[in-house]
Amino acid sequence: MEESINLPERIRSRFGCREVDMRTYSPLTMAYIGDAIYDLVIRTAVVERGNCRVNDLHRKTVQYVKAGAQARMMAALADMLTEEEAGIYRWGRNAKFYTKAKNATVGEYRDATGMEALLGYLYMTGNTERVLELIQEGIRRVGPEI
Repeated sequence: MEESINLPERIRSRFGCREVDMRTYSPLTMAYIGDAIYDLVIRTAVVERGNCRVNDLHRKTVQYVKAGAQARMMAALADMLTEEEAGIYRWGRNAKFYTKAKNATVGEYRDATGMEALLGYLYMTGNTERVLELIQEGIRRVGPEI
């Protein structure tokens, strides 16, 4: 099995950050970092599939990162989540929002935020392999329509 790189731990060490219990952070903070991690994984996968114009890369990426696609992915992954992960997802989904969804329903936006909070929490606690597993399986289950 490949060795997993604990990037958050390496960043903390390099930048002199103290380790904090991620459960003390707000769900929107976890969603903030989760959004970036999800975007990075999707962009990496899209770029690795072949060099092309940036506009084409962006169009392919948007299919996966929009709230509706994330909501469908979370619905497809529900049976795969542990009890703890399902709780973190609900924690993020039920957060009080201060922004309005642009091209998504409120429900889709909430589901996407829950997913991002879960991915952010997993990433910040060093569980990068689980982040990749959930994203890969979510894409597999939802199919090419996202």
